[in-house]
Amino acid sequence: MERRKFIQYLSMASAVGLMPGLALGNDEDHVSAFAKKLKPVGRALEMDGYYVWCNSPIEGPDGKIHVFFSRWVASKKMGGWINGSEICHAIADTPESEFKFIDVILAPRGPGYWDATTCHNPSIKYVDGKYCLFFMGNNNGKTNTKRIGLATAPSLDGPWTRPDAPLLLPGPEGAWDDHCTTNPAFVKHPNGQYWLFYKSWNTKEYETGTDPLVKGNRKYGLAIADKLEGPYVKYEGNPVIDYSGKGHNAQLEDAFVWLDKGKFKMLARDMGVYNHQDGLYIESKTGKKWNEPEIAYFNADHYGIVQPPPPKYLNKYGRFERPQLLFQKGKPTYMFTTSQGGKYMTASPFIFKIES
Repeated sequence: MERRKFIQYLSMASAVGLMPGLALGNDEDHVSAFAKKLKPVGRALEMDGYYVWCNSPIEGPDGKIHVFFSRWVASKKMGGWINGSEICHAIADTPESEFKFIDVILAPRGPGYWDATTCHNPSIKYVDGKYCLFFMGNNNGKTNTKRIGLATAPSLDGPWTRPDAPLLLPGPEGAWDDHCTTNPAFVKHPNGQYWLFYKSWNTKEYETGTDPLVKGNRKYGLAIADKLEGPYVKYEGNPVIDYSGKGHNAQLEDAFVWLDKGKFKMLARDMGVYNHQDGLYIESKTGKKWNEPEIAYFNADHYGIVQPPPPKYLNKYGRFERPQLLFQKGKPTYMFTTSQGGKYMTASPFIFKIES
């Protein structure tokens, strides 16, 4: 990352930008301690001719920072994630250095495969001595065939073993999760089990929804396995996160889950709990019952980030999505998100430092 180039996007933060509580008014008490530690760094991996999304970082054995991300050609506009995304690999010396594109590691395989038309939502983990890339694929360019899969490799440089079948399927017709499985968030439980959190929703709600922002109601479920490769059995108390009872079609997506001193923690994108611009921070003692959400991060305006006026085709401009954490020496040090805009007016990663 050429950090100096990003300074033009940043103005001197106002007093409001430096004090999250003042920006929220009555929501001041709902700002998490996590949110108050974030410092904007800037954009990375801006690629001419591509939208870049879903940026999942990990520190390699050599100390370099590897990012696994999805991209699609700019001619498809924002909607290309569902029918033409591929997953790629990039490396930098540090989280604030320039990232160098390495290669495409997972691309749509074409007719006959479960991931025929897109590969998206990468989330990289090191589990049981191997690298695990959880991701989403589909076979018809639509949401109803989105399925979570798992690719593995002995090294961050591959080779990657491609799954012949999805890792987790939707529920039966009429179930809360009958539409798809997507947005994987994985942790290995201290008891040795493998826990996979996933997003889904009900097809009928999705097809008949009248909400002006989003149709249906996105919830999170949990599936548990005794082996990394599965089978994953859905928790009978699903969904573990359901905000539909808050009214106004409140929901969430883009969850990232980690364990900290025996406690489950989650980052997600807010979809109506507070607004549709910020992120959510949630904690749980069990991973099955979660506390009331707090605000995890804010939109670009809050941080004093100055951007050119958006083109009409970018309708999510200014918000940060797909939060993923970089861990160094066991502690989260940076938050990687993605945001529309940048010098090519597509989308690219936006990085925050987590100050101690």
